[in-house]
Amino acid sequence: MDEIETLINRFDLQEHPEGGYFKETYRSEGSIPASVLGDAFKGSRNYSTGIYFLLTSDSFSAFHRIQQDEMWHFYQGAPITIHVIHPDGKYTKHVLGLNFEEGEAPQFTVPGKCWFAAEVEKKDSYGFVGCTVSPGFDFKDFELAERDTLSSLFPRYEALIEKFTR
Repeated sequence: MDEIETLINRFDLQEHPEGGYFKETYRSEGSIPASVLGDAFKGSRNYSTGIYFLLTSDSFSAFHRIQQDEMWHFYQGAPITIHVIHPDGKYTKHVLGLNFEEGEAPQFTVPGKCWFAAEVEKKDSYGFVGCTVSPGFDFKDFELAERDTLSSLFPRYEALIEKFTR
């Protein structure tokens, strides 16, 4: 069994709708009432949630967005490149990894409401990370990008959007 299969089995990872594999590892007991969260949220949310996330070079994490900030924590494997399109149209790219001399960082936070996608650029490899979301993640907050809709909003990133949508 190779390293990827070992991680999938050891941590009981399941396929994620955006691509890759995940398992929720933490969901706070306490929650924030909907009345405090504002109109962006339909219902209350836990204070915080956490997952393991495994991405391989054979796939990608498709463009998606949530209302909350999402902090990524690098654990092992090859670096993961995170592509972010901000609501105002600004594009940023961040590399999650441990080679600090090459500009990689072990942690990065994607701001809420931004569209983002991720990839492992190194062939035949994987990246294993954790993601923390606060207020806690709920699939009600998850929006997977539709290629044509996102391209019409951000036409200058059409090639990038085409590469990271299904």
